[in-house]
Amino acid sequence: MTAAPGATAPVRLVLATHNAHKVRELREILVPALPGLDAASIVGAGDVGATEPVEDGLTFAENALIKARAIAAFTGLPTVADDSGLAVDVLGGAPGIFSARWSGRHGDDAANLELLLAQLADIAPEHRTARFMCAAALVTPDGREEVRTGALDGVLATEPRGAHGFGYDPVLVPLGETRTCAELTPAEKNAISHRGKAFRALAPLVVHALGG
Repeated sequence: MTAAPGATAPVRLVLATHNAHKVRELREILVPALPGLDAASIVGAGDVGATEPVEDGLTFAENALIKARAIAAFTGLPTVADDSGLAVDVLGGAPGIFSARWSGRHGDDAANLELLLAQLADIAPEHRTARFMCAAALVTPDGREEVRTGALDGVLATEPRGAHGFGYDPVLVPLGETRTCAELTPAEKNAISHRGKAFRALAPLVVHALGG
């Protein structure tokens, strides 16, 4: 495939997401783990003109595979995808796979945060335990499929804090930290995050898929 718009190198790996925040974060995680791979050769689904598939799986792994399969079939290139979300213990693991559309509007981070905090308004600090969860999938044009997972445990703040990150980052305080994920630098977050763990575990398989 030729270079995507704005890219300076031929595309070698596609990230099955249209979320620009996530594309940037996944590049920051993957590039150090993929020796010799130019960041410009890793692009998002929107860069190659792919549409978003319907995510009707019942688990993070199923949804990650749905996205990776669709983009790999569309591009003929190795594709990685993730499905991730927040699991709150007192809510029985919700919002879970519905994290991005918890408020009823997909991708409305502010509305999702507002609803979640309202639901937890009367919950004592010791019961505000939660974790970010991620399933990272690799699908290659020859049909190989791999999934790796990661998690980041923490407690939920009572109000959003921090200017970094996206999604529920402003309210999850990782265990052992006093700052929310949105108050961590991107490098600090990636070092401990659910996505960082999942994609670093997947990286050796991506290297192999790219012929490394």
